[in-house]
Amino acid sequence: MSLLFYKSLHVLAVVYLFAAVGAACFHAASGGAKAGGKVLSVLHGLSLVVLLVSGFGMIARLGVGFPGWVWAKVVIWLLLGAAMALPYRSPKMARTLLLLLPLLGALSGWLALYKPF
Repeated sequence: MSLLFYKSLHVLAVVYLFAAVGAACFHAASGGAKAGGKVLSVLHGLSLVVLLVSGFGMIARLGVGFPGWVWAKVVIWLLLGAAMALPYRSPKMARTLLLLLPLLGALSGWLALYKPF
């Protein structure tokens, strides 16, 4: 598959991931139980898988191997994966996550664009 296909799929997965986590934060902050967020959990999980597959597909197409910025993005991917559980464990943290997670996404985008290390 082409690099453009992988990039498009990657961006779509990022949008779905942040939509799911953002909705979960709002759901938890408004007193919703985790059982009510099953659809969000499925959407979150699927978007994480698509992010991983499309990200490694782009790496294979670019032929860059595994420099430091790729490993940093894998760590960010792990943090975004864990982010779904945090709002339900502490609904007060949900508002903080709404502010911090976009910064994590911006850092990931910066790493991909500038490849600093």
